[in-house]
Amino acid sequence: MTSYRVEKDSLGEIKVPADALYSAQTQRAVENFPVSGIRFPRAFLRALGLIKATAVEVNAGLALLDATIAQAIHQAALEVAEGKWDDDFPLDIFQTGSGTSTNMNANEVIAGRATQILGTSAKPVHPNNHVNMSQSSNDVIPAAIHVSAYLEVHEKLLPALRHLHGTLKKRETEFHDIVKTGRTHLMDAMPVKLSQEISGWAYQVELAVVRIESTLPRLAQLAMGGTAVGTGINAPKEFGKLVAGRLGVITKLPFVETDNHFAAQATMDSAVELSGQLKTTASSFMKLANDLRWMNSGPIAGLGEISLPSLQPGSSIMPGKVNPVMCEMMMMVCAQMTGNDTTITICNQQGNFELNVMLPAIAHNLLQSINLLGNSARLLADKAIAGLTVNKGRIEGLVDQNPILVTALNPVIGYDQAAKIAKKAYAEGRSVKDVTAEMTNLSKTELNKLLDPVPMTEGGITQE
Repeated sequence: MTSYRVEKDSLGEIKVPADALYSAQTQRAVENFPVSGIRFPRAFLRALGLIKATAVEVNAGLALLDATIAQAIHQAALEVAEGKWDDDFPLDIFQTGSGTSTNMNANEVIAGRATQILGTSAKPVHPNNHVNMSQSSNDVIPAAIHVSAYLEVHEKLLPALRHLHGTLKKRETEFHDIVKTGRTHLMDAMPVKLSQEISGWAYQVELAVVRIESTLPRLAQLAMGGTAVGTGINAPKEFGKLVAGRLGVITKLPFVETDNHFAAQATMDSAVELSGQLKTTASSFMKLANDLRWMNSGPIAGLGEISLPSLQPGSSIMPGKVNPVMCEMMMMVCAQMTGNDTTITICNQQGNFELNVMLPAIAHNLLQSINLLGNSARLLADKAIAGLTVNKGRIEGLVDQNPILVTALNPVIGYDQAAKIAKKAYAEGRSVKDVTAEMTNLSKTELNKLLDPVPMTEGGITQE
């Protein structure tokens, strides 16, 4: 049997689990929103704890709060930031759109823990009067979204993308001398070097880093100090600036007070901007993963140009089958991120007058996309790209049989004659070189030079 204690709030009495640090308002939300079982992620709770810790520092520094109480609140808030009390944050993502329930959850947990720290002889720390001093859910939750997203991008996502980029550049160098069949419309085209193909993937990743980094200055602007509706009621004029500055010192990141509190609380435009860059990256990485999957296809009836590492059996019925599982993982991540971006976009549209009322869903989807992309990029680098091998004989054979090589003869014999040679070579299953020797006056030496696939990958005109 679970034991309970009775707590009171403005709506009356309610039973709360006896050992819970939270109080009445959190319990009401637990009972009101048994929706999905999805809770706020660790990254968000970390940011929430850091905000509460810096807020109490500022309040104490402005002599608005007793130093002893402030010290206890500060310790408790840092414990929340460190994850010590995550079990006391039971609330569902799908709750009040302002995130008030989760802000009060934090206030109650910190107040409860601070009261423990002070001891039974002291008066209880109050979640609203003390922990939430100079704050509102309406500025805390938007600020927590920005802080948590910035931290996750800086600490996890960008390092993972740079790791993927470095892995691709390494393989690009290693495969510099391998010439393969290029493809357009999934049909054979002129030759390219494998290193050139990989350089395209690497550049996609490089631009993903640039795009995501470009959003960070807006993400660094925090809503703290706006309180209820952006006017800063019940907060000192300098509160937002001081909290953002203190957060900057703690995290070593350039957090600042927003330039406009009304925009910062009514909209999540910066979250949408970041999500849009994540969606762009998802679209880009879907292409990368698909290229790897196609090149790995086979091993007999597919392209079979590369072999991805064998990580696990690929079938419950077909012995020996191995699938490109890391590519498929990445593709599903990209699909999920695209859906998350749509959700975030719709949620941001519900900024009615002075407050957005879909903040928890924005937080969940944005942080999930950041986490998914960071994890999957690192896994793709380490478990697919770093270990892929080239089936050189297969690649060379496909290049030799490619009738499109005749394109290199256009400047010499003309497009129409080259097209006849390509069609005849394909229809008879013969090499372009042999058919060209029959249908033109070009010498063997000239053909060897003109149809050498390596110079074809370097551009220019082959005519002497």
